[in-house]
Amino acid sequence: MIKLKNDGSVSYSIVIPVFQNEGSINDVFYKIKENVIDQNHNYSCEIIFVDDGSTDKSFELLNALHNKYPELIVIVKLTRNFGTYPAIIAGYEKARGNCIINISADLQDPPELINQMLSSYFDESFNIVICHRNSRDESAYRSITSKIFYGTIRKYCFPEMPKGGFDFILISQKVKNEILLDLEADFFLQGKILWTGYQIKFIPYKRLKRKEGKSQWTFSKKLKWFIDAVMSYSFFPIRFISLIGVVIALIGFFYALVVLFQRLFTEDYIYGWSPIVILILILSGFQLLMLGVIGEYVWRTLSQARDRAKYVIEKIVEEE
Repeated sequence: MIKLKNDGSVSYSIVIPVFQNEGSINDVFYKIKENVIDQNHNYSCEIIFVDDGSTDKSFELLNALHNKYPELIVIVKLTRNFGTYPAIIAGYEKARGNCIINISADLQDPPELINQMLSSYFDESFNIVICHRNSRDESAYRSITSKIFYGTIRKYCFPEMPKGGFDFILISQKVKNEILLDLEADFFLQGKILWTGYQIKFIPYKRLKRKEGKSQWTFSKKLKWFIDAVMSYSFFPIRFISLIGVVIALIGFFYALVVLFQRLFTEDYIYGWSPIVILILILSGFQLLMLGVIGEYVWRTLSQARDRAKYVIEKIVEEE
């Protein structure tokens, strides 16, 4: 069983990144309060809402909740939209909890599962508890792209990655410190958590359909997240370049032998510029693709060397 500290910390912190979530903020707070906080009187709690540059009424609604529950709610307002994962890190760095839970603000992840997560941490001493999606109440497009993304990550990066992926996580203070110790510029949070090597408790659940608002998790954001995951934890792209180079060289050598044989022993050999142009276009396309892969690694090295802040805080609203 985990022993609670007596150093001004709280038993657990809940970090909720917010971006254009005015339609669900009140619902997610009251569901957490009713189904989690009010059911765990033995543990102290804080809820950290990180406003990731929302332009709707999200911040006003958060302020209203803070005015009503100043001892419970902390608001971290960022200057602009830095992205979901930088917002979560901002919440992690502010959190005082012996363990920290992050959950989305759109109610697609059932807040009731937090009770099981807390029990796994306090009673079973797991440093990491992951609620993973074993099914989705979403469109076929989202389900297919999710399977492709997470399937690739399972194959080339983390075999223990759940097939449906995860975003709903509990980590201990110890794991949090490991994550924040050497966080990359273009980091993959799920990979960083799995990389720490601590024993994990997995809890499956069905991801619910979004009830309010429109998802801000666009295809371009997913693609960047996917590239960050593969580039950060796999040598596959570089090895793929080498493999393609070998394959093309062998094809070229074989083709040269065929042309030489036709030229020397038959009258049926290839005339004209078309084959040459086709070969040039194919090889040029592969070269540009490979340069792009190398460029991704170079850019990440430059970004890490610059060591720019992952977010900028405009203000923090908390109990004085």
